[in-house]
Amino acid sequence: MKWLWHLPFRKRASDEAGAMEPYPARQLRLIILDGIVLVVGILGPLSALPQVLKIFILQNATGVSVISWGLGALFDIPWILYGIAHKERPIVIAYTLWFFMNIAVTIGALMYGAGAF
Repeated sequence: MKWLWHLPFRKRASDEAGAMEPYPARQLRLIILDGIVLVVGILGPLSALPQVLKIFILQNATGVSVISWGLGALFDIPWILYGIAHKERPIVIAYTLWFFMNIAVTIGALMYGAGAF
């Protein structure tokens, strides 16, 4: 899993500082939580896929808010930049996926929505 390249850095930082939780986690509950967060970070954005497909297949975005989905895309940008700045690839991946889903729904709402605001 090449995209988890930050893990050795996180492990080194936790060993050197002593104040951080060790990484990878040693407690079962934290190992499970790490796995859950990783899965949710990828599957979460895919939850918008039915909305995207519905809009573009049926060519109908009635009731879809351009403002809500557009702001969602706008608010993803700081998270992407944060992930890049802190070299947290899981954050970059998750919020990039959310950004594209939000943009797709926004474009679809603009194309096919009747009063989509």
